[in-house]
Amino acid sequence: MKSLSTLIFLAAFLFCSNLDAQVDRWQMAAEYVMDIDMDVAKHQYKGKQKLTLFNNSPDDLNKVYYHLFFNAFQPGSMMDVRSRTIKDPDSRVADRISKLTKEEIGSIQVTSLTLDGQATKFDHVGTILEVNLPKSIPSGDKAVLEMEWDAQVPVQIRRSGRNNKEDIDYSMAQWFPKMCEYDYQGWHANPYVGREFYGIWADYSVTIHIDKSYVVGGTGVLKNADQVGMGYESGRFAVPAPDGPKQTWQFEAEDVHDFVWSADPDYTHVVHKGKAGPTMHFLYQKNESTEAWSRLPEIMEEAFRFINAKYGAYPYPQYSFLQGGDGGMEYPMATLITGHRSLGSLVGVSVHELMHSWYQMILGTNEALYPWMDEGFTSFTSNEVMNHLARKGLLPGREAVPDPHAGTVKGFARFATSGAEEPLSTHSDHYTTNQAYGVGSYVKGSVFLQQLKYIIGEKAFDQGMLDYFNTWKFKHPNANDFIRVMERASGIELDWYREYMVNTTHTIDYEVGKLTAGEKKTSQVLLNRVGSFPMPVDVEVTLTDDSKTVYNIPLRIMRGAKPQQDPEAAYIVAEDWPWTNPEYTLKLPYKLKKIKAIKIDPRGMISDVDPENNFSKELQ
Repeated sequence: MKSLSTLIFLAAFLFCSNLDAQVDRWQMAAEYVMDIDMDVAKHQYKGKQKLTLFNNSPDDLNKVYYHLFFNAFQPGSMMDVRSRTIKDPDSRVADRISKLTKEEIGSIQVTSLTLDGQATKFDHVGTILEVNLPKSIPSGDKAVLEMEWDAQVPVQIRRSGRNNKEDIDYSMAQWFPKMCEYDYQGWHANPYVGREFYGIWADYSVTIHIDKSYVVGGTGVLKNADQVGMGYESGRFAVPAPDGPKQTWQFEAEDVHDFVWSADPDYTHVVHKGKAGPTMHFLYQKNESTEAWSRLPEIMEEAFRFINAKYGAYPYPQYSFLQGGDGGMEYPMATLITGHRSLGSLVGVSVHELMHSWYQMILGTNEALYPWMDEGFTSFTSNEVMNHLARKGLLPGREAVPDPHAGTVKGFARFATSGAEEPLSTHSDHYTTNQAYGVGSYVKGSVFLQQLKYIIGEKAFDQGMLDYFNTWKFKHPNANDFIRVMERASGIELDWYREYMVNTTHTIDYEVGKLTAGEKKTSQVLLNRVGSFPMPVDVEVTLTDDSKTVYNIPLRIMRGAKPQQDPEAAYIVAEDWPWTNPEYTLKLPYKLKKIKAIKIDPRGMISDVDPENNFSKELQ
């Protein structure tokens, strides 16, 4: 458990001048000790929690807040109303919550709570427990909050719950009273309406008592493997009969901001200890997809090998792939995924949820405010990983491609003209449509990185992604923190790009205009910025002898330019383009008759909403 070591680390974090974070970027810390007694006949459990909270903020705390996620699964909840009234409801939810019976709803009801032994006053307000403390928790001090609660596991609707569509008994996500995050922006006690998460890094010690027929997997390391079965670590279950009808499972995890577990009596358990990455656990039911599951360990080991080298080293000792939930949902050291899939689909969802370990479980951005920094970055890197696995021949029927992001870039360009886009600065709970949230967070977030690579070049981009992880892991970075790392990696000013991408829905559209002859065997081409989003422009000029030259036209506001990217083409950095100017004249050292083609963005890396005007029509 961390306690003293946490305080020492955070003190160093505050005062070391060589760190990126400023003095206001303190972090809370916590230790959870929980004991859960399951009644599987009623789908209910009783919980006890001892939470040690380290107040590393500059403020004395008179109130605290807990998330009570299960309370969302009740008719009339904010999640229920939101799901029924939003323009394009998630089909997994829709009106299902409104139809739950008393026996099917989810519920967390706190029955007692003390602070350092003193009783507290608290109020259940939907999915938030509001707590008025009997005394303040001084800045720099710690306090112990002890709680008991009763809970009912809801019928599985979204992410967590019982008896999902693949008949997994328990997908236990968002299942316990979880302290809300308090940071330099204040409390983040957001009601749960089905979106994203943010939490305090903590150490967890979780004891689960459940009927002895069940196999359990989850976040953390199982500390009593010898008691639950002589083969848990080797994957062979020979569970000895415990004293009484229940078995006890004890998990511990350090430096995580959530805890998930799943349980089913029909789980097959496979352990994979490879040469690369952590020990991996695979828990699934045997079905028509068993062959795909049997091939997953080898493939995910190669994924870990590639990710660790390219994006930063995974710091935890284990990772579990748990069949459960309603699709794929990431948690620390584990993921819930539905399992009735082809090999390609199973690998795809496993890779995507695994990549969340980097961009949410370890970096820990505030997903409510910056969902694109998790979902978008995860989508981008997942495409890279899947392309690598295809290149290694591990995905039968799938070939590696030169650019795995080409479809994403084109798809976003189409959506950008639909009128449905909303700015990335929108809080994840407050998008007016699920489509705008999904495209913004997953697609535009991915395009954010692809276009950034176009702006600064692949070498600086790759170095920046690695530096970002190593600089900001376990520190809750925001959008500006990321872009500052990229500025250092590239030597280019990039705040303008972040501001346009995050705060606006402006579109990119550049056009090749009129060609004219110049003096002394020269020519010139007029380039037009049709859209309101300025970008540096790569212009590929092909001559009649098929030789190519790429002219990079940086924006003046960048204060720099990327190096050559294509070794097959000559490369010239042209005079910069002031972003205020809608036109730019590019001078070429060739006669018009020697020019065969002119093309903007020859590699197709920007979401230009009208790619048909990226060519010179005079030369066609």
